[in-house]
Amino acid sequence: QVQLVESGGGLVQAGGSLRLSCAASGLPLSTYAMGWFRQAPGKERENVARIIRSTGSTSYADSVKGRFTISRDNAKNTMYLDMNSVKPEDTAVYYCAVQFYGTGSYDYWGQGTQVTVSS
Repeated sequence: QVQLVESGGGLVQAGGSLRLSCAASGLPLSTYAMGWFRQAPGKERENVARIIRSTGSTSYADSVKGRFTISRDNAKNTMYLDMNSVKPEDTAVYYCAVQFYGTGSYDYWGQGTQVTVSS
């Protein structure tokens, strides 16, 4: 059974940095990609970053490009999101998720971790 557990959230001042981790277990060989999403109160869920598990190829939302970096350690089955130069508008619950080959959508989600950026 796939399980995803996020950690690393917390309170950070604007301009600061934070690293989120997503520890995965039970990932099948059919795992295609992993991603970070966020959702702020009253807003739609946003795909912040994505990484292809086999190649390490990455993509980012325009809102975080140049500030956030997604990475993965396949040996540890862990994905990271390094958040730099954070802004108050980065405040949200951050979720990690995995996508399997052929599904076209994210199939499993973590429980989320709160990130709050103070001005």
